[in-house]
Amino acid sequence: MTDSPERRELALPDFDHIPVGMLPSRIASLTETELSAVLAYEREHGDRLPVVQVLEHRLEALRNGAEPSGSLPSDLPEVQQGSTGSPVSPATSGPPINPPSQGDPTNPAQPR
Repeated sequence: MTDSPERRELALPDFDHIPVGMLPSRIASLTETELSAVLAYEREHGDRLPVVQVLEHRLEALRNGAEPSGSLPSDLPEVQQGSTGSPVSPATSGPPINPPSQGDPTNPAQPR
């Protein structure tokens, strides 16, 4: 068994879905204990180097006197629950792409 917390026990329940670029702002409000739990979870489950580095850097800052700041946002623009597929529809798609004239024998502009 491991000492890693379960996903539902994390201070950031959507942690697995947070893009690395959004991670520093999302973890700014976590305490040292909460951040340590997130780091343990990441090392046990994903062990993604960029994520571990961001978490370790923030943990080091907290240990050197930094204070948790801000609060967890209630809305999560980076995670859209229930989203399936692309938002592109025929109304929003681009124009059809025509093949070049030299590649289409039915094109009247092509020399014969």
